[in-house]
Amino acid sequence: MAMREIIRLEDIRRDFIVGNETVHALRGVSFTIDEGEFVTVMGSSGSGKSTLLNTLGCLDTPTSGEYYLDGVPVRSMDRNQRAVLRNRKIGFVFQNYNLLPKTTAVENVELPLMYNPAYSARQRRQKAVAALEAVGLGDRLMHKSNQMSGGQMQRVAIARALVNDPAVILADEATGNLDTRTSFEVLVLFQQLHAQGRTIIFVTHNPEISGYSSRNITLRDGHVISDIRNENVMDAARTLAAMPAEED
Repeated sequence: MAMREIIRLEDIRRDFIVGNETVHALRGVSFTIDEGEFVTVMGSSGSGKSTLLNTLGCLDTPTSGEYYLDGVPVRSMDRNQRAVLRNRKIGFVFQNYNLLPKTTAVENVELPLMYNPAYSARQRRQKAVAALEAVGLGDRLMHKSNQMSGGQMQRVAIARALVNDPAVILADEATGNLDTRTSFEVLVLFQQLHAQGRTIIFVTHNPEISGYSSRNITLRDGHVISDIRNENVMDAARTLAAMPAEED
C-alpha cells in the first residue's frame, strides 16, 4: 500500500533582504514526508531550520520553489487561505507552550476549533476534553496555566495541537524548556502519538532526540546535508524508566 504524501518541498529557496545584503536562508531544499513519519529536523543556529519551520507551518512563503501540504500548493495562496490551511492541517507545539495564561486547560485546547464553524460549542468542549485525556491530563481540565508545571503545560499544548486532527504536528524545540526527566515524558507522548499513526516533525538542536524518531534531516547553511532513516529507534519509555528516581 502506497503511503500518502503529507509534505513535498521542491527546491525551496528563501531570501531575506537585510540592509543592503541578501541573506539566503534556504538554498534549494527538497524532500517529501509521508503520513505516519516521525522526523527530526536538526541544525545549528543559522542553518535555516527556523525558516524551514516557518515555511512548513505556512507562516512564511518561499521566495521560489513549491510547497505542497497534504496535496495543496501553498505558495500561490493568499494570507487568508494560508491561515485557514494552517488552522486545519497543522498542530503547532512550541518551546514556550504559547498558552493563554488566565485560561483553563480545556479553554486553551478549544482555541483552534473556535475558527472552525463545523463545531458547535458542545462539540468543541467534547473534542478538547478528549484531547486532554489523550495526553494524560483528564484530571487537569480546569487548571489554569499558572497552576501547572512546565511538563503539564507542554501536554496542554500538545492536546491543543491534536484537537483539530491535523495532517501534521509541527514541534519547535518542544522539550527545550524542560528538565531531562520531563523532556522524556514528553518524548514518550510523541512516540505514542507516532505509534497511533500521527505525522510528526520535531525541529530541535538537541541531537539526542534524533535517536527516538524514525528519520533525521540535518540542515547546514540552508542546505539539507543529510536525510537518514533511523533503523534503531530507541524507546523513550524505557529510557525514562531507567532514570534514577527524583529526590524530594
